Amino acid sequence: MKAQQQSLFYLHSAVLLFGGTALFSKLIQLPALDITVYRVAVAFLTLLALLLVQRKKLTLASQKEYAVAILLGMVVGIHWVTYFASMQMAGVTIGIISFFTYPVITVFLEPLFSKQKPKVKDIFIAVVVVLGIFLLIPEVSLGNETTLGILTGILSAVFFALRNIVHKNYFSHYSGPHTMLYQTLVAFVMLYMFVEVPVSQVSDNDWLLILLVGIVFTATPHALFASSLRHLSATTAGLISCLQPLYGSILAFMLLQERVSLISIIGGCLVVSAAVFETWSISKEKTKN
Repeated sequence: MKAQQQSLFYLHSAVLLFGGTALFSKLIQLPALDITVYRVAVAFLTLLALLLVQRKKLTLASQKEYAVAILLGMVVGIHWVTYFASMQMAGVTIGIISFFTYPVITVFLEPLFSKQKPKVKDIFIAVVVVLGIFLLIPEVSLGNETTLGILTGILSAVFFALRNIVHKNYFSHYSGPHTMLYQTLVAFVMLYMFVEVPVSQVSDNDWLLILLVGIVFTATPHALFASSLRHLSATTAGLISCLQPLYGSILAFMLLQERVSLISIIGGCLVVSAAVFETWSISKEKTKN
């Protein structure tokens, strides 16, 4: 297998596993915050073991970078809690689609760092996303659990976009496992005090699922994703990552028998198509420059 083909295999495997993460919001019988806390604890220990075996340096270069690591951990912790909460309220498929508004949200957050105004085509894409989300919403009421789940998914997307922007600008010189080591540690420390179900009361079945999501669906895909970038462009990685809602929806249908309406499918296609186009257009502009 050639290096590029191997990297593509790594990338698709990572995206498939990322898509499968959402299933655990339904499979694990715990609140979203508890799932997040125990998941990041397992992921942290796995990443720590991986870096120690590889004899990688664990420290950061400066005090400023430790401050950035803390900020990233706090932001990603909130992202993970709202991500799982969205799935629990709206279902896996609609929750993932709501979260995939993040490429468009990124376009409107980046000017806060780069001081560049969004372009006309970005505004048009944002309108398409809003239309797609509108088709997903069953009724305009916070009393509707699905609607609340969609809004929570969008909030998760905001924090994920913010995390990516901060990482890109201040932390991208570190490897994926090294970066996630600090983010999982900070997220655990920040959220542990709010856990509702203590360790002793978590069932054996839930612990098996937590180990599975922490090792196989968190630490592993992040390591695979980082490895895939050695021989693939950021453009390829971004576009293939947009397959996550498709993979997640298929897994939810197969394993949870989760079905969505035709209108929701149309809305989802609009949101994901906008994500694909935004990712492609940004990458194309960078190539020209």
